[in-house]
Amino acid sequence: MPSQYKELILPQGLVRLFFRAPIWLYHHRLGGLMGFRFVLLTHTGRKSGLQRQTVLEIVRYDPLTGSCIVASGWGNRSDWSQNILKEPQIIFQIKNRVTPGLAIRLSDDEAGRELVDYATRHPLAMQELARFMGYHLDGTQDDLMALGKLLPLFRFSPQSINEAS
Repeated sequence: MPSQYKELILPQGLVRLFFRAPIWLYHHRLGGLMGFRFVLLTHTGRKSGLQRQTVLEIVRYDPLTGSCIVASGWGNRSDWSQNILKEPQIIFQIKNRVTPGLAIRLSDDEAGRELVDYATRHPLAMQELARFMGYHLDGTQDDLMALGKLLPLFRFSPQSINEAS
């Protein structure tokens, strides 16, 4: 199982500001610059009931369905993941396309398979992201499958207005 060589610390201060900066691009109609690698998630705060936003890296995008898979790099401690578990109705924007949707948490096995696939397509990015978040990976498929048990992964699927009712 992947070992954590440091306690996961949620971003604060300038690091938090850096992670939130891409929201500005989407707000200024520049989401297209983010391509199919990032998504702007609009979700409902579980305590406040207010709309919240965050930009996440896409683990996998399906152009046929318009759905995408994302990971909560800080595990269950991420506010956005806690919020969508309570209220899965979301809005997500890929490039300049805004879509009402539903967030569904993947099973541990599905999450592991998605991480194996991502690591195959983006090996350097997987190693760097894992290291940044405090995980030491040995690079094996078994290790990536085990990481799928630690990191919640979600599928954002388009949902028509009629389905949301």
